[in-house]
Amino acid sequence: MNSITASSWPAAVGSAVSASKSCCSAAEDFIRFSNMGKILCLELGQTCRVTNYTHAMPLASIDEILTELKAGRAIVLVDDEQRENEGDFVVAAEKITPEMVNFLTRTGGGYLCVALDGVICDRLELDLAPSRNNARSTAFTVSVEGHPHHGIGTGVSAKDRATTIRLLSDPTTGPADFTRPGHVNPLRARDGGVLVRTGQTEGSVDLCRLAGLQSAAAIIEIVKPDGDMARMPELKAMCVEHKLKMCSVGQVIQWRLAREIMVTRIEPHDGEDIETPEGVFRLFAWRSSVDALPHIAFTAGGIGRLNTGAVVKQSMPTLVRMHRRDIFSDVFGTLKNGKNGNGQSEIRSALRAIAKNGRGVLVYLRSEGSGFDLPDRLQRIHRPEKDDPNAPDLTRPDGVAAGIHPMDLREFGIGGQILRDLGLTKLRLLTNHPKGSMPGLHAFGLDIVDQVKL
Repeated sequence: MNSITASSWPAAVGSAVSASKSCCSAAEDFIRFSNMGKILCLELGQTCRVTNYTHAMPLASIDEILTELKAGRAIVLVDDEQRENEGDFVVAAEKITPEMVNFLTRTGGGYLCVALDGVICDRLELDLAPSRNNARSTAFTVSVEGHPHHGIGTGVSAKDRATTIRLLSDPTTGPADFTRPGHVNPLRARDGGVLVRTGQTEGSVDLCRLAGLQSAAAIIEIVKPDGDMARMPELKAMCVEHKLKMCSVGQVIQWRLAREIMVTRIEPHDGEDIETPEGVFRLFAWRSSVDALPHIAFTAGGIGRLNTGAVVKQSMPTLVRMHRRDIFSDVFGTLKNGKNGNGQSEIRSALRAIAKNGRGVLVYLRSEGSGFDLPDRLQRIHRPEKDDPNAPDLTRPDGVAAGIHPMDLREFGIGGQILRDLGLTKLRLLTNHPKGSMPGLHAFGLDIVDQVKL
């Protein structure tokens, strides 16, 4: 392998050589300069070598991402930072320029679109394009172009497309400001954003809204020169090369769940007693803004009770079991994935442990089935309008177009909000999972102090 000296590097990179101590020893110990997945690792006082990009690059915080979008800079939004998944360039539509359109199309190489929320689509009368749009597919609307009275020419140039994209984000425009079909392709994001459909369309719109901008984003897939989709190693390298920040859809989900109230108690707000073979528990229920069915919890030891309308805070560590609804396993005792144990026995064991302890919580998350096997399909909620673009997409990893992030993260977030509403702060988690394998709940003001085998 050929070696190169620091003197042959661009000045901006060469000036940072002194920050490096040992080549490739740790992420913070080397300087990175990218070329589609390759990294030149600088070692102080020695020659350098070219290596494959395998080092961790931390994702930016959502606050950092929002700052970038406000400034009109592009960011990269990835499906899932833990997997070799795809990434999109995202730019706030109202900040777009002809120069940025050129950068997106030439560097991204994918299909330039404009993600819009439902309010904008309805105001501009952007109907869904004739296709097999459903709750999981990408919701393309009819293509558009800015009207000639806005100075639009052929509509193909970067200047024309930038003008059309800005017009789509302009709250003062209406249907008459556009002609159709055109050279810009709007996408309709699902109402509820990433908490309903965990896609980059929704993620980009959510980020723009959270930045205090119009809910409209120019997005384009990032494609490698060979035509394949760029994956995490190439995306990280590209961010280094172009000094861009990157975040994941999962981060947007966590950010929203930690800051937005998604669950509200159903009357009676103080719950009511319910008798089970394991003892008497207090039953509470919550309505979720992103799920079809209410979620419920069985509590013991006064947890969740109200005092003059306010929940009684619990300072002691509390025994907690989080259980996801599975009708066939919970009611009929069918085995989970052919393994020993079933939902019915897990629920009974959890209730016995809570009753024996004298205080605790069993949260029963009643999310809609999302799989393609018969039992999972039978658990879905029937909706007369099956092609409703705002129908919740409860994602699975192999879903079509939206299947990019396991549903468990969102469920765990909803569960976290329920636990917080019950007044909990410290948890002793009843689980069969290895210690340390559960998602963090610090954003909800919750701390897992122990994991107890179920």
